[in-house]
Amino acid sequence: MTSAADTGLLAPGWAGSPADGATGDGAVLRALLDAEAALTRAQSRLGLAPARAADAVTEAADPARFDARSLAERARAGGNPVIPLVAGLTKAVGEEYGPYVHRGATSQDILDSALMLVAARTLDLLLADLARTERALARLAAEHRDTAMPGRTLTQHAVPTTFGLKAAGWRALVLDARDRITAVRDGLPAQLGGAAGTLAAFGAYGAADPLVLPEAYARELGLRAPLMPWQTLRTPVADLAGCLAFATGALGKLAEDVLTLSRTEIGEVTEGSGGGSSAMPHKANPVRSTLIAAAARRAPQLAATLYGSLAAGDERPAGAWHAEWEPLRDLLRLTGGAARDAAELTEGLRVRPDVMRAHLGLTHGLIVSERLSAELAPVLGRARAKELLTELARRTYAEDRTLGELLAEVPELKDVDLGSLTDPARYTGSAGALTDRALERR
Repeated sequence: MTSAADTGLLAPGWAGSPADGATGDGAVLRALLDAEAALTRAQSRLGLAPARAADAVTEAADPARFDARSLAERARAGGNPVIPLVAGLTKAVGEEYGPYVHRGATSQDILDSALMLVAARTLDLLLADLARTERALARLAAEHRDTAMPGRTLTQHAVPTTFGLKAAGWRALVLDARDRITAVRDGLPAQLGGAAGTLAAFGAYGAADPLVLPEAYARELGLRAPLMPWQTLRTPVADLAGCLAFATGALGKLAEDVLTLSRTEIGEVTEGSGGGSSAMPHKANPVRSTLIAAAARRAPQLAATLYGSLAAGDERPAGAWHAEWEPLRDLLRLTGGAARDAAELTEGLRVRPDVMRAHLGLTHGLIVSERLSAELAPVLGRARAKELLTELARRTYAEDRTLGELLAEVPELKDVDLGSLTDPARYTGSAGALTDRALERR
């Protein structure tokens, strides 16, 4: 039985997402070939290779000519897939122009540049899904600006808040993630240094000023020109680790809140199209939120591996560089999948204001006790107000009555507008103004 390609059978979080297609073996192979062809074109533009060589290499750099599985198996001999790829590409180009394939470069130049291409292409797709999520959350925040609901701290009802403010907070995190990813995306550099990061071979091949070659190479790839070779200066990879882990965690916050609020016994929100169960026909599981939450739990460990590779010895490390490849791709996939799921989740999220309002009464009115402590102190005195509210709090549960009903029986409060003071919807503080302020951010 032959082994199948990585189809994402155990990875529903990213399978079928835009990031899936942008990070698969075919996409990596495409990027490796793009990196090789760009190198020959850059040298041609600087007079270091014939124009026909650039054309020949670019034409031969067709993924259809190469078997990714065969390259993967042959990569074991040298520890990376570039070595067998160069051999195959040189043969495909032909005897006349084959010597211009990979000339002056080392495997890490090509693989690092290719992975930066994969990252750039994936981040562009990921940003599009974050934009969808942001728009959906902006709509929810504006629509539910004044929809009161219980605020929960340490799992318990605290004071009232609004769903608009909660949605605005989710949106703020999405925008934070967008800004970080955009900054990293715009700074992704090409890598070109030669055997030990000195560009020596390019000088040997006739470059009067080898320093201009990395700039020309970066232009061909659509990446940033590096200040210096970074084969053991892994800032670009660490920056990717940071922004991707942050983005997945930010979306994880949204997912965790939806998972809580969509519990059967809470039911303040529901996913627009929940998933089914293999055994229980009545269930509509919050699948999108579940997959995002799973990604948020995996991302930090993948980022930790990439951060660990910052300690890269010598002018090319044994192991630290190699340890980056799979975690970086996994992190791109996880974050891309989470962004896809977040867009679908927020665009279809169903909010139930009536349930939120009903839940504000679960504590028999005690959810506004903070307000009453402040408002009644000038009327009763601070000590008397505290003593009264403590006693009435006990009685609300013992007698199954609301705090408002019990307060109405206190003679000293006959002239106090208890209806307004005990209405949770009238104690949301500056939630509306904070939501408005948050929505001003673009």
